[in-house]
Amino acid sequence: QVQLVESGGGSVGTGENLRLSCVTSGCAYTCNYMGWFRQAPGKEREWVAAIYRGSGIALHADSVKGRFTISHDNAVNTVYLQMNSLKPEDTGIYYCAAGPSLNAIRAGRDLNYWGRGTQVTVSS
Repeated sequence: QVQLVESGGGSVGTGENLRLSCVTSGCAYTCNYMGWFRQAPGKEREWVAAIYRGSGIALHADSVKGRFTISHDNAVNTVYLQMNSLKPEDTGIYYCAAGPSLNAIRAGRDLNYWGRGTQVTVSS
C-alpha cells in the first residue's frame, strides 16, 4: 500500500525558512517521480516543484525559483522541500504527490498518490 506522509509545516514570519519532508512507503518505482503542490484558501492547487529520484533532475515553479529547493534522500525514502525567504503568499497546505513523469507532475495530471498535506502559514 502506497503511503505519502508530509511533515515540517508550521507558522513562521516573513523571511524565515522551513523544510518540509515527504516520507514514502509501499512504492518502489511508483514514486520515482515526486512533486510538491500547495493550495491557499480559496485558490486552486498550484504546482511547486518536482524531482526524478533516479537522477535528481528537478523542476521548480517560477513563483518559488531561487527560494525553494526540492531534494531527495533515497536511503530514507524521503523527498524534501527546503523553503527559504518565505513570504505571506507562500501560505497554504503543502502536499506531496507521485506521478508518472516530471512533465505530468508539472501539469498536475495523472497523479496517482497524494499525501494528506502539511500547513504552512507565513505572517507578515
